[in-house]
Amino acid sequence: MSLWSVAALGIGSMVGAGIFALLGQAALLVGPDTWLAFALAGVVAALSGYSYAKLSARYPSSGGITLFFEQAFGRGMVSGTLSLIYLVTLVISVAMVAKTFGAYATRLFIPSGGHAGFAVFGSLVVILLAALNIAGSGAVGRAEVILVAIKLVILAALLAAGLWAMSTEGTRDTSRDAHMGLATLVSSVGLCFFAYSGFGMMANAGADVADPKKTIPRAIYLAIGVVTLLYVGLSVTVLALVPPEQLARDADTAVAQAARPVLGSAGFTAVALGALLATASAINATLFAALNVSRALARVQQLPPAFSTKLGHQGTRGFVWGVVAILVMVDTLSLGAIANVASATFLVCYLAAHVACWKLARQTGASRAIVGAGLGLMAVVLSTFLVSTGRKQPLSLLLIVVALCGSALAQWLLQSKHHGGLPHSPTR
Repeated sequence: MSLWSVAALGIGSMVGAGIFALLGQAALLVGPDTWLAFALAGVVAALSGYSYAKLSARYPSSGGITLFFEQAFGRGMVSGTLSLIYLVTLVISVAMVAKTFGAYATRLFIPSGGHAGFAVFGSLVVILLAALNIAGSGAVGRAEVILVAIKLVILAALLAAGLWAMSTEGTRDTSRDAHMGLATLVSSVGLCFFAYSGFGMMANAGADVADPKKTIPRAIYLAIGVVTLLYVGLSVTVLALVPPEQLARDADTAVAQAARPVLGSAGFTAVALGALLATASAINATLFAALNVSRALARVQQLPPAFSTKLGHQGTRGFVWGVVAILVMVDTLSLGAIANVASATFLVCYLAAHVACWKLARQTGASRAIVGAGLGLMAVVLSTFLVSTGRKQPLSLLLIVVALCGSALAQWLLQSKHHGGLPHSPTR
């Protein structure tokens, strides 16, 4: 895989899960401050990307973040639990983005269709892209470059048309829109960070590139930079063109709704098609990462052997089980609730990656000042996000606790089974 193939994996995952799935949700929280929330989330992602780049350059592997945990914390309960949390987050993320794909496909092809259409279209895209991943990483990389190129052209056209309309015809008056307080803004950064979390997928391609020490860091910085500019620009455009009442009604298709005032129904159709490509490429990239992570965990006995039992060219039996679980979740998980859970668990994992980079600073050559700044900022965002979620959506907080504690319990049971008793102490 080349620099552009690896960067495309990250961009495809970030843009698909970010703008099309979450921009409307973020706008409901912070209104006209949405662009600022995405910009601040970009800063958090850039600092996290620094730790990721240093770790990826030193420890290139298809296991990605799971190898970083093992190197920093040893092979035991801590690294195993964090790795399972990351894998569970990937699986849930695929279900969330597949549901978004289903929503866009239904509104585009069957406007009168309901949630049954969401499930049918979402399930079909998961099955198709899971088969593509089983076919091999080379096919994944080529598909991502094509999908991302088409998607960025469509979004760039929307951004240009929106900015032109804003400069020549004016936009609605946003001066009387409610601006949120600092705590709500910081909490929204936690939600928006999920829109950037796809950059971590690039680390899982470490075993599939010729020169990972140069390619992976460059791809991470390139992807985060491109996506930050895109998010901020589209946030400004969408909020200027779509009234709050319409955002509240059509939050799941906010970006496509912004195309109507400047490009008409044809623009809505074009952007909706772009949304399908975006969410499809996000699913593609996330499945690729989940396949590599599950294989790596199975090799070190942190998952059952089925996750390393080969099926097809690149797939495993355990991967197929995961796909079945995703298909079940497409019908049962709420987009808003699962976005909160995925955001929180991603923040936990990426916070742990900062800690890992701090501990391995001598081996990676990382600056502890930069790593410490990123760690502190992410800790503030995570704690604020959890407090806000617990106050406004207690069920989401309960699901977060279940995901974290459930991963720890599953890891304890797996290690107990392999060691014939209590898990051994962590070892390097």
